[in-house]
Amino acid sequence: MTDTDFLQADEQALAQRFIDNGFVTTPADDRAGLDRIQRRAAELAADYLKLPHSNDPYAMLDGIHTRVSVDDLNGLRLHVFNGLNAEPWFRPTYFRLARSTIETIVGNELCMQRRVNLSIQMPGDDSSLLATHSDVWSGDSPFEVVVWVPLVDVHRTKAMYLLPPSLNGDMQDRMASLRSAEELYKTIKPHATFIEIPYGHVMLFNQTLMHGNRINEEPGTRWSMNCRFKSIMSPYADKRFGEFFEPILLRPATRVGMQYKLPGGFHG
Repeated sequence: MTDTDFLQADEQALAQRFIDNGFVTTPADDRAGLDRIQRRAAELAADYLKLPHSNDPYAMLDGIHTRVSVDDLNGLRLHVFNGLNAEPWFRPTYFRLARSTIETIVGNELCMQRRVNLSIQMPGDDSSLLATHSDVWSGDSPFEVVVWVPLVDVHRTKAMYLLPPSLNGDMQDRMASLRSAEELYKTIKPHATFIEIPYGHVMLFNQTLMHGNRINEEPGTRWSMNCRFKSIMSPYADKRFGEFFEPILLRPATRVGMQYKLPGGFHG
């Protein structure tokens, strides 16, 4: 049970939306920062393909399927992924895209995933599919949230789908009787929501819920980034502090407390 009496009215509403729906979408706190990320991604893609830099990074990214083959897609993705993560400004900027929402949903003493992931899904391509899953099934902590940011408009099969919290537990209980991930998807399909997110917005979602993607049947290519955040003091699973996560916000009182030693040299 969560007591929200100490939250402002707008924070209470946001928190309740997250609990009820399993996700929230909101305009980016730092639109200029998002545009900078989009522009740099388009520049890196152009460099990989030996093309001039475009004056329209959105069009460059959305239409990338006209310039690269499926066989070369992962090479392109890794080039852009590594290039973005090598920029010293990139991760702080990514955090600022959703800082106010993260602090309402997660807290203000935070760990952030060390590298921000990048997905590219071209129309008709079945090589970039993510089967129905929950991140906690593969070593993530239930105390984490995912900040998911598209670099183009996403909707219908160009987006990801998410199962509502009200149905997730029941569907998990039925998994033992299913024979494959595809059978699991067919079971949840009538209830799953493909989340529409226009460029300029970000999403935080509960990664304990089942989610995934399907073949992109829309005319443009999906570019999306995702990164996990958690409260620094909350429990970890297989993805550990200092390995997968690193601290990004630690308040002075916490620093003092972590360093304090009682007489005799014992930590308090």
